[in-house]
Amino acid sequence: MDNAILEQNYNNIKEIAMREGMPLFGVADMTGLESEFRISPEAVYEGLKYGISIGYHLSDRIIEGIDNKPTQMYLFHYKRVNVLLDEVALKVVGYIQNQSYDALPIHASQISDWSGTMVGHVSHKMIARYAGLGWIGRNILLVNPKYGSRVRYVSVLTDMPLKVDGEVEDNCRSCMRCVAVCPGGAIKEKPENFDLEACYNQLDYFKKKENLGQHICGVCLKACYGRRPRKKSGGQK
Repeated sequence: MDNAILEQNYNNIKEIAMREGMPLFGVADMTGLESEFRISPEAVYEGLKYGISIGYHLSDRIIEGIDNKPTQMYLFHYKRVNVLLDEVALKVVGYIQNQSYDALPIHASQISDWSGTMVGHVSHKMIARYAGLGWIGRNILLVNPKYGSRVRYVSVLTDMPLKVDGEVEDNCRSCMRCVAVCPGGAIKEKPENFDLEACYNQLDYFKKKENLGQHICGVCLKACYGRRPRKKSGGQK
């Protein structure tokens, strides 16, 4: 297909996301990655070779308010951002379908298996990584060069022909901030050594101890602010 059409389709969808306040947008070619999907039946995603990743930068003020444990303010923010992301994904799906293509929204907060793997129907961070929005950090979250891990993502799978972004050639380098602050000791020097069970146990503890009703933490998000100078409480750097 003509590259101009691919780029035009890309820009039209990106414009929808940007208009809704989303600073991060990218598209990945999902060919060969279908084995990572946990969607049943397979016919639901058959032929949807493009993965659209859309990211919302969480409030730095709210994240900076996290002090070794999640706060009620962060909990509310987390929930509202998920709703916003889902609404944006639905608008993107609506646009794509109006252009006579198919699209499948993958909800922002969608854990399909809590039994040891904590995985969703499709990994948002996988799509975002291949869409050029960042790399997998030591905290096994996506690290965006500008915003760090202080981003939540939503994804849309589609068969609309789109320009595809390349992966980011970067990593956490010598940064060990998340390792030092992890309350559960789950984060290690190498991402492949991340202790998923320790992470889940800490999330479960916070859920009950802090009366959150949700498995969230946010401590490593506070530590991971990307390449920017860190903004501390009060707005001072």
